[in-house]
Amino acid sequence: MEATDYLTIKDVIKKDKQLFVDIKQLLIDSIRTKIANKQRESAYMPFHTRLLGKDRMALYSFIHSLNIDFNNSIFVPVAARIGKSKFITSEKQQIAGTKISSEAQIVIQNIMDDICAADICPNRISEVERIRKVCQKGQMNTVKLTKVDLKLQSASGDIYLIDIKSAIPKIGSYELYKRTMLERTAAILADDPTCKIHTMIALPYNPYHPEPYELWIIKGMLDLDEELLVAEGFWDFLGGKGCYEQLLDVFEEVGVELRDEIDAYFAKHVGR
Repeated sequence: MEATDYLTIKDVIKKDKQLFVDIKQLLIDSIRTKIANKQRESAYMPFHTRLLGKDRMALYSFIHSLNIDFNNSIFVPVAARIGKSKFITSEKQQIAGTKISSEAQIVIQNIMDDICAADICPNRISEVERIRKVCQKGQMNTVKLTKVDLKLQSASGDIYLIDIKSAIPKIGSYELYKRTMLERTAAILADDPTCKIHTMIALPYNPYHPEPYELWIIKGMLDLDEELLVAEGFWDFLGGKGCYEQLLDVFEEVGVELRDEIDAYFAKHVGR
């Protein structure tokens, strides 16, 4: 994770003056699309409406609908655009690979068994090297892996595969995340055994702020120093130190700019 970490957002902006202009427009387009599409949706909830009122239900419905696809419509494309300013390549919704060796599959299962039984602590560096040793041994099996939200390549050749998740994923999700990261590692190494591969989970913000993000289950499932990026840790990794705060300011600017359009949407849906 050390690749170009020394950069600040000011350094990045000097090289990419269009960065936050593009992000602002991306946000505006996404919100306007959501408003237009939401007008055609039906959400008849008579008991909720009688209890809470049409105005509150219109607000709830809009926010709920926005939250459902916030990752795909906002966080992922924003992250991909920021990544282009600092990394050699930054691509969204990529496939890690299509083949995993049978020996690597055995190693992955052994790692998962040991972690789930708490016989070992997660250690990404050790796990990658264990997989690297067998990445082309045995039968090469075809696999269908889920697409990676964000794939980055640094100037030093390091590959970063990052999935952006909701701020509080379900407790049982982390075991699946861990296996997926190990399988992606094996697929990348099957194509290039020398690749410097990093697999991570990113959380766009910390819901426990100002307290640190803590969820007891992840401490035994993920290597927290190597496999988890939260809030500033994620955005500043992508765009340089200070990117997180700058990004929050852009979101606020867009909210102010679109306030009249959003108010008009609510007025229409509550019959005012």
